[in-house]
Amino acid sequence: MNFLKGTKIYSILTGYCPVCHKESMYTETNPYKLSQTLKMQERCSHCNTKYKIEPSFFYGAMYISYGVGIAFAVAAFVISHFFLKLGLLYSFFSIVATLIGFMPVIMRLSRNIWINLFMHYKKEKKLS
Repeated sequence: MNFLKGTKIYSILTGYCPVCHKESMYTETNPYKLSQTLKMQERCSHCNTKYKIEPSFFYGAMYISYGVGIAFAVAAFVISHFFLKLGLLYSFFSIVATLIGFMPVIMRLSRNIWINLFMHYKKEKKLS
């Protein structure tokens, strides 16, 4: 995925600093360690970018989370109903299982998208 470095999609998919792309914004890279899923570094140790721009900054990620959740649900429905030829009830169960199973990933993706709306990659940003 190094070929995407310098793009917003790189920061969104990896959870790396949106300004320098040098380190993870999260204290734990595995989103399935549930007690650590949303714990973030306060600042990037490489470029000193502050992640929480203001108090309650990531509340806006809830709106993004809705859209990301819908995308996962639609994908689960299409795969289960059209490719696996399951009935509507089983397709519904697959949607529910997908949303529960991918909830930590959805929450992180939403935060990553939200912060990347406000911050931009700077190739030469160094620690000040």
